Amino acid sequence: MRLTFLGTGTSNGIPIIGCHCPVCTSDDPRDRRSRTSAVIHHNDRNILIDTATELRIQAINAGLDQVDAVLFTHAHADHVGGFDDLRRFNEIGQQNLPVYAGPETARNLSERFGYAFEHHFPFYGGKPDLDLIEFDGPFDLFGDIVTPIPVTHGNWTVHGFRIGSLAYLTDAKHIPDSSIDLLRNADVLVLNALRERSHPTHLSLAEALEVIAEVKPKRAYLVHLAHELSHQVATDQLPSHVSVAWDGLSIDVTASGE
Repeated sequence: MRLTFLGTGTSNGIPIIGCHCPVCTSDDPRDRRSRTSAVIHHNDRNILIDTATELRIQAINAGLDQVDAVLFTHAHADHVGGFDDLRRFNEIGQQNLPVYAGPETARNLSERFGYAFEHHFPFYGGKPDLDLIEFDGPFDLFGDIVTPIPVTHGNWTVHGFRIGSLAYLTDAKHIPDSSIDLLRNADVLVLNALRERSHPTHLSLAEALEVIAEVKPKRAYLVHLAHELSHQVATDQLPSHVSVAWDGLSIDVTASGE
C-alpha cells in the first residue's frame, strides 16, 4: 500500500491571499500547502480521500490519472471544493465512481451536489456521475475492510479511516476513547495539527503529539497545518518517528511496518 499526500494545508491554503508572513513568503517548497487530501494506492486501485479545492492541480502534480473510489471525511468547503473535477475520472474510467460518506456528510453532499447522483448523462465527462454509499460502520472496498473512525470537529462529526495498518485522520479536535482504540497498533498514523496555539475545532501541535503518544503508531505524519507553523519549525519540535507531511510526499505502508 502507498499513500500520497496530495495536499497538507488548512482551509486557506498556504500562501494565504494577502499575507506576507515568513511562512507565506517562505522559499521552502514544503511550506506551500494546498488543501488537505490524499490518495491510497493499493492492488492497482486508487482510493481518493476528499476532493480538496485544488484537486485538479493536485492530480496533475501527482500524475494521478485514475480514481476508483472516494472516501469523504466531511463536507466542509476545503474538503469538497474540487468535487466537480471527479467528472474527469468518470470520463477516463468510463464508469460511475462510488463515493463513501457518513450520514451527516452524505446528507450534505446530496443537498449540495444532487446533480452528481441523478440524471446521468448519455456520456461521461459532462458532470460527475457518482454512486453515493452511506456507511454506518466498517465496509468492504475492493477486498479491504475500511473502518470509519468518528471524531469531533466543532459541531460536526468527521470520519477518519483505518485500512489495514494505515490510519488517516484530519480536522479532529476530540477523539473519543472508542476511536482512540481504532488507532492503536497502526504502522502509519496521519493526523491533523493546525498550529502551536490552541484552536476550538482543530488539534494543536501539542494535542496531536499527545494523541500520538497514546496510540503509539510506528510512524506518524502531520497534516492540515496553518501558516503559523513552518515545516522546519514544526519538524524541530517532533520526536524521531513523527514527521510533517508535505504536498506530493509519497510513503509506503506495509503490514510489518518496514
